[in-house]
Amino acid sequence: MKKTWLLGLGFFSISLTWALYNAFVPLFLDDYLNKAALIGFMMTIDNYLALFIQPWIGYRSDKTHTRYGRRMPYLLIGMPLAAVFVTLIPWYNSLIMLVVFMVLMNLSMSLFRSPTVALMPDITAESKRTKANGIINFMGGLGSVLAFGVGSTLYGIGSYLPFLGAGIIMLLTLVVLKLVIREPVASSQGAGEQSAVRIKDQLDRTTVFILLAIFFWFVAYQGVEALFTLYGTKYLEMSDKDASFSLTFFSLAFLIFALPSGWLGAKFGKKSVIMVGVLGLFIIFGSILFVHSILLLRILLIAGGIFWACININSYPWVVATGREQSIGTRTGLYYLVSSLAAIISPPLLGWMMDLFGYPMLFITASAGLVLAFLCLLAVRGEQPDTPSGIQAPSL
Repeated sequence: MKKTWLLGLGFFSISLTWALYNAFVPLFLDDYLNKAALIGFMMTIDNYLALFIQPWIGYRSDKTHTRYGRRMPYLLIGMPLAAVFVTLIPWYNSLIMLVVFMVLMNLSMSLFRSPTVALMPDITAESKRTKANGIINFMGGLGSVLAFGVGSTLYGIGSYLPFLGAGIIMLLTLVVLKLVIREPVASSQGAGEQSAVRIKDQLDRTTVFILLAIFFWFVAYQGVEALFTLYGTKYLEMSDKDASFSLTFFSLAFLIFALPSGWLGAKFGKKSVIMVGVLGLFIIFGSILFVHSILLLRILLIAGGIFWACININSYPWVVATGREQSIGTRTGLYYLVSSLAAIISPPLLGWMMDLFGYPMLFITASAGLVLAFLCLLAVRGEQPDTPSGIQAPSL
């Protein structure tokens, strides 16, 4: 599984960058805006681009055939651009400049996020994908932990330092992936099958309900991640550093439980483990409403990170497993379509609810999203634990 661990570096850099973005950019916006709903809306502008670009890029990568592979060309273009713009974000001197840097960074990220994710099933046999997803999300979780832990310390020294570090790490990651990852060569028959893949053909009943569930639990997660620092500083009266550092506990628990949740999904079925995760996270979010102690809050965030691992580690392999091998990039795009749509809707919606009814509405509304996700899961027919597949992939 050596290549899986190295591929995880791509997720490491992506997660680190997004975690820094979600933790500190709301604080930058707070210099100009004084409404949580407005800040939440500004945090979603980039996702309007991702909503259309990521599904299209995933679809196009299925049909791309170059000497560099199907996915790698998108990494070679997008990652250097993203490294430049993430470094520029803290150097704003006006709201317009900040928004321009935000949009350009996220546009660049949209160019390579779906192809990076699609590389995992490309080089992994179907029966091993849930465990492999655990490995690469472990690396992603490590990136989030460093973003919230080390990043909060660097932020205290200079707001530009964590973003500069993210840009450097992204460039180094690209070098490693280019040297190590060798994509499987598609046969002429496979290429013909890929060209026949259409997005609408992937939307069977099972896939639709899975995508709806993903949408609703990302509404819950994205809103909390984007607005938690405001909740901590405005409602719990925490410092900027303490509020962002508290998210480290969520990310650390996710990191530790990433590998076990992949194993559980392979053994007991992805749907079953996801349902446990959704119920557990609902209980955690509901409990946070009654907590004012920072220590107890962080304990609950640890439990929340464990349940989020159960959900997040198993969801993407489940989406891919419901379709053909030739549609991996397309289904990856659909996965990011619904998660991007949730990222567009959630922060302004939850921010608006916070403005109207108070900061506790952050977790009340997020809990409602998890209830809707659970109802969608109930509509999906039973799913079996992973078994060896006749579909082969290059040995890792």
